[in-house]
Amino acid sequence: MTPFTKIATLAAATTLAMTVAASAEKYVLDPSHSQVVFTYNHLGFSTTTGMFSGFEGEIDFNADDPATSSVSVSLPVSAMFTGWEARDDHFETEDFFGIEENDTVTFVSTSIEVTGEDTAEITGDLTMNGVTKEVVLDAKLNTMGMHPMEEKEWAGFNATTTVLRSDFDMGMFAPYVSDEVQVAISIEAMKAE
Repeated sequence: MTPFTKIATLAAATTLAMTVAASAEKYVLDPSHSQVVFTYNHLGFSTTTGMFSGFEGEIDFNADDPATSSVSVSLPVSAMFTGWEARDDHFETEDFFGIEENDTVTFVSTSIEVTGEDTAEITGDLTMNGVTKEVVLDAKLNTMGMHPMEEKEWAGFNATTTVLRSDFDMGMFAPYVSDEVQVAISIEAMKAE
């Protein structure tokens, strides 16, 4: 390979890398239309539900190469709602989330594996109650396009996962109250200006 060929090859590779990197676009979560809903079994009698909403996050989305995308989300525990104030108050104590020291739940992606035309497994670090564990989200791109009211580019995603409370030092009452918690996520995100 001649010096000229090497330089041309390097230039082409650099241009390609810059093109791929440039095609990733930042989206910010719409807090009014983004929710994390969690459910768990209560003593075998019922399924109890709670929700986080009004949280913040960013998605660097590369439509041409989704595996190079990334996501980071931050949820204030104090914004959690379960429909019963006494339960909300108990969840905030050191028995569970311990919000005096850890008022925030975070998720930061570490890798994305594309599994279909509009699906992917998003692996990332979930931090709750001061403990960080790896989780995998089964994610689906619902749609992308111009928001008819906001007149901005918009994207919508759903995802699910299951976490063990005990992994995050929140295993009180397990196994009578299920250690497994099912998590369903639905978010809307707007293209950043």
